[in-house]
Amino acid sequence: METVGQKSAQKARLAIIAGRGRLPIDIARASQANGDDPFIIGLRGEASDIPAEFDHVEVGLGDAGRIQALLQERKIDKVVLSGGVNRRPEIVELRGWFNLLAFLPRVISALSSGGDDKLLRIVISIIESAGCRVVGAHEVVPDLLAQYGPITKRAPDKSDWTNIKAGCAGANALGALDVGQGAVAVGGRIVALEGAEGTDAMLARVAELRSSGRISAKRRGVLVKLCKPQQDERADLPSIGPDTVTNAHAAGLSGIAVDAGRALVLDRAAVVSEADRLGLFVTGVNRDQPAKND
Repeated sequence: METVGQKSAQKARLAIIAGRGRLPIDIARASQANGDDPFIIGLRGEASDIPAEFDHVEVGLGDAGRIQALLQERKIDKVVLSGGVNRRPEIVELRGWFNLLAFLPRVISALSSGGDDKLLRIVISIIESAGCRVVGAHEVVPDLLAQYGPITKRAPDKSDWTNIKAGCAGANALGALDVGQGAVAVGGRIVALEGAEGTDAMLARVAELRSSGRISAKRRGVLVKLCKPQQDERADLPSIGPDTVTNAHAAGLSGIAVDAGRALVLDRAAVVSEADRLGLFVTGVNRDQPAKND
């Protein structure tokens, strides 16, 4: 017979609903190092190369019923949503919703006309209906959170701060519309805003604008990534990694500014190394007072 203590120990288990990228595995390894036995639910077509060392399954993007059942079967207490998702499920992909009919109208509405934050809030509600607590990735791996100030050898100069201020205004306005989290400013004006294509594709677009002469080759710029003003910080915090630095350099930018305390720096050592190699800065900023002496 299962004792109360055994049941309590099982209830402390962490599940990671995994999309693209290395973040889900970083979280799993950090959880494992803390003595937990993480369970990874990989989203089909998004998560890949989950190491065999972790207990894991794969589910369809729209199979919320199966996810809820897995959380209950594995006696999961905490859930982290992590990793990127390239696309939204089509309505015809929704599966296993018999026990979740109360959520279905909201889900269909969000898929039809809502932004990512609206959809994520519904996903969190569905997970919580299984008796689980949704926590942010930074609660499991706090070292990932960006801190205020530069982490690279180079720090922003006066012209960089002008671009940071413009980028923050653009990213804040964009986030309030629940569209994206990133903006690129060159010469004190916004030249690109992040949409559904994601940060890397936006940076590629900036590089193309430079090559076509739409942006001056002599003017550097800054990528700014901020948490949406209304965003639930338990999911989809803005993040950067080594590839972001490489792509920012290819776009002719001088650096990257992220939301201090509300953004993730993945593989920090590699980010710093790549930025120092390319001569870029990476800094955490105060989103509401983006000035050199804020």
